[in-house]
Amino acid sequence: MKLKYQEVQGNLFSASSTISLAHCVSTDMNMSKGIATQFRNQFGRIDDLKRQNIGVGGCAYIYVENRHVFYLITKQRYFHKPTLKTLEASLISMRDLCIQNNINQLAMPCIGCGLDKLQWSQ
Repeated sequence: MKLKYQEVQGNLFSASSTISLAHCVSTDMNMSKGIATQFRNQFGRIDDLKRQNIGVGGCAYIYVENRHVFYLITKQRYFHKPTLKTLEASLISMRDLCIQNNINQLAMPCIGCGLDKLQWSQ
């Protein structure tokens, strides 16, 4: 399956409400720094995410404000760092969920970069 994507500069939270969103988190769903804090404040439902009991390499999601919001589980604890392997596994999990839910538009930051210290070029 070929993936078609486009990189766009802008505010993730200004994306159309028909576009699903995604970002990286830990299994503890701490979300206390960086863009994760904005996701926590805007969408909440942390208990719903925790109840899904998704492990590292998986992807939790909620449906809120008429869109899917994906939480790529790339590390065990908030103070850990992800690896390219755990990032790839969680991206594959999200891809499968997108296919199952007929989602064809998704916005996310330079995933795994910033506080997680992975390189976008990799």
